[in-house]
Amino acid sequence: MKRGLNFFGQQPVKNYTLIVGCGSLGAGIARNLSNQGKDVQILDKNAQSFRRLSGSYGGLSTVADGTDLDALREANIRSATTMLAVTDSDSTNLMIAQMAKELFGVPKVVARVYDTEREAAFRDAGVDTICPAALSAKEADKYLEQ
Repeated sequence: MKRGLNFFGQQPVKNYTLIVGCGSLGAGIARNLSNQGKDVQILDKNAQSFRRLSGSYGGLSTVADGTDLDALREANIRSATTMLAVTDSDSTNLMIAQMAKELFGVPKVVARVYDTEREAAFRDAGVDTICPAALSAKEADKYLEQ
């Protein structure tokens, strides 16, 4: 059994993060958390996506659809203290984030959103966001102010 996971009591376990989407962002976050000694599991529908994880990744990787309730249960989502939805689809990320928050009671839910106009819908659902376009614009502003 993976260190720190409570598969039976389904109580949140300190430092257990579930990530849905093993693209560049998901794989990078998973690697960083794993290297910090935190319990991580990453789900992706495409087994080839896990090639992005380095050999040092010590977490779990599971081929599964993050929109499937059974897959989320099998990934022990109720024990997660944090869940990140970082697929390549805003709609999918919002749906996964809402399920994590409302159905499974995950305390910290973060989703990637590409369309800045959709960010408010995520916030209204109580979901924190990572918006590459907004982050890039802020970074560009820093350089332009110099």
